Amino acid sequence: MATNKTTETKANISDFIKQIIDEAKCKDAFRLVDIFQNQINLEPKMWGPSIIGFGSYHYKYASGHKGNAPLLAFSPRATAISLYLHLPIEQREDLLQKLSKTKAWKCCINLKKLSAINLEVLNELIEVSLKSTKQIYPS
Repeated sequence: MATNKTTETKANISDFIKQIIDEAKCKDAFRLVDIFQNQINLEPKMWGPSIIGFGSYHYKYASGHKGNAPLLAFSPRATAISLYLHLPIEQREDLLQKLSKTKAWKCCINLKKLSAINLEVLNELIEVSLKSTKQIYPS
């Protein structure tokens, strides 16, 4: 069975963010750490080389594949900031429309910059995602 590539590491979050060349994206990354941490009161950890995650849960799929993943996470990538949030299907479209300028996939929402989205809706997404993930994967 394949091993998970994205695992929790001991890398320093601040050092990771400071090496982001784009100054605006660097500021947005520090702000996102504050937003997540203040709302859910969990310390950030690096997951793999480029994902900042908060909390963790254990999953096991029907295929037998299992592992740990962050409850909530984001990654300041070169082309966009990727938010890793689980939104229940019945709330997903409404929340994404209220959030504003984003591209979204199943559990990934890409945005160019924080100033382009509604931060109150981001807080709602964080809350909904945390509740949903904990419901699917109770500890």
